[in-house]
Amino acid sequence: MAIPVSFVLIAVGAVLAFAVHQNDPNPPVDVDVVGWVLMLVGLFGLLLSLLLWERWGPGQLGWHRGYATEPHPPEGYPPAGYPPRRRTVVDEEEGPPAPGPPAP
Repeated sequence: MAIPVSFVLIAVGAVLAFAVHQNDPNPPVDVDVVGWVLMLVGLFGLLLSLLLWERWGPGQLGWHRGYATEPHPPEGYPPAGYPPRRRTVVDEEEGPPAPGPPAP
C-alpha cells in the first residue's frame, strides 16, 4: 500500500508546486515549497518501498530474512519452499481366522 500512497503524495506535490499560484507577495505558507516537500517525501517513500520489496530489494541481491539458515533441511523434512508431504496411514484389522480343518 506504500507505493500508491507515494504516487498520491507525488501527484499532490506536483499540483501544489506547478499549478497553484499565489497572488499575495508575502504568503504565510509558500505553496511551492510545500509542493516540493510533498514530492520529495513521495519519492523517498516510493524508493524505500521498492528497496524493501522482496523481489527488487534484498531478495534480488541474495540477502534473505534468515528463515532458511541451513543449506539442507534435516532428514525427514521437505526442502524449503515446498509444502510438507501428506502421509496416509492405513490400519488393517485382522478378521476372523479362515475356516479350515480343526486342529488335533
